[in-house]
Amino acid sequence: MNEVRKVIIIGSGPAGYAAALYNARAALVPLVLAGGKWGGQLMLTTKVENWPGSNEGIMGPDLMEKMRQQAKKFGAEIVDKNVTAVDFSKRPFEIHLGGVPPAGGPPSEVYLAEAVIVATGAEAKMLEVGEEKFLGRGVSTCAVCDAPFYKDKITFVVGGGDAAMEEALALVKHAREVIIVHRRDQFRASQIMQDRVLKDHADKIKVIWDSQVAGVAGEENLTKIVVENVKTQAKQELAVDGLFIAIGHKPNTQIFKGQLELDKKGYLVTRWGDLGNFPTQTSVTGVFGAGDVVDFRYRQAVTAAGFGVMAALDAERWLEQQG
Repeated sequence: MNEVRKVIIIGSGPAGYAAALYNARAALVPLVLAGGKWGGQLMLTTKVENWPGSNEGIMGPDLMEKMRQQAKKFGAEIVDKNVTAVDFSKRPFEIHLGGVPPAGGPPSEVYLAEAVIVATGAEAKMLEVGEEKFLGRGVSTCAVCDAPFYKDKITFVVGGGDAAMEEALALVKHAREVIIVHRRDQFRASQIMQDRVLKDHADKIKVIWDSQVAGVAGEENLTKIVVENVKTQAKQELAVDGLFIAIGHKPNTQIFKGQLELDKKGYLVTRWGDLGNFPTQTSVTGVFGAGDVVDFRYRQAVTAAGFGVMAALDAERWLEQQG
C-alpha cells in the first residue's frame, strides 16, 4: 500500500467505472476504491431503457456489473472498501480506508496517488417513511428515467422546488394523472416552472397543498400512500401506481470538507468555466471531479459516464505534463 499509484478513483458508479476504463486502457493501472456498497444509484433501479445501445433495456445492477468487469478486463484494480479520510494537502495524495487514524497512530490502510478522480456521486433525499423498500417497484427519484413506465398510470410527486416541477412535467407526457404533494401552500420553484405546471397542464396536474406523504403500503409493488395534512393532521389513503420523490439530492462529499472547494449545496467545484486545460480539475491541482458529485442539474447515468471519461482524460494529460 506504500506504492504510489498513478491514478486512484474514489467511487464506483457510472462516472467511476467509465474513468477506470479509460485510465486502464491508457495503461495507468488505476485503483478504484469502490466502497462497501459499490455501483451507485443504479444498483437501486430496475430496467434502464435510456442507456445508449441497449435496445431492450438493461437492469441497473447488470449494467454496473458489466461496467465493473470491463474496467477490470483492461487492468483496473478494484477494492470494495470505504474511503474514510483524505489528505490532499501534500504530494503524493493520501487516501485512508478502514477508519480515521487516532491521534498519533496510523490508519488501518493508506493508499498514495499522484492523481485522484472523485466520483462519489450523490444520494436522493428520502422521505424516510418506508419508501426505500419500493425503490424501482413504484418509487423513483428520476422521472426523466422512469416516466415511460407509467403510461396511463396515477402518479404522485413529492416536493415544491424546480426539481419537483421538472418531475411533474416529465410525467405528464405519459401518466394519466399527476398529483403533487407539497408541505406548504405555495411552491418554492421559479415562477416560469410554476406556470408550466399550474397553467399549461392544469387539466392533468393537480396539487395537494399543506400536506406530506406520511406512509406507504404495498406487497411486491407500491399500491397506496398515506397523505397527511400538516395543519389539521387529517390523513387520507390514496391509490398510487408511482411515487416520485423530488426533495433534493445530497452529494457524497462529507470526507472532502476542508480538502476541496464545495459549493453552498455541498457539490464539488471544478474549473469548468475556466479557460484552462483541465475543466474537471477541482480546487486542488491533480484532483479531478466527475459525475453527480459535481453535476447537480442532469443527474443521468450517461452524463455521469461522460463526466468520468472527461476526468480520466484530464487526469491522463495532467500526468503527462508532470513528466
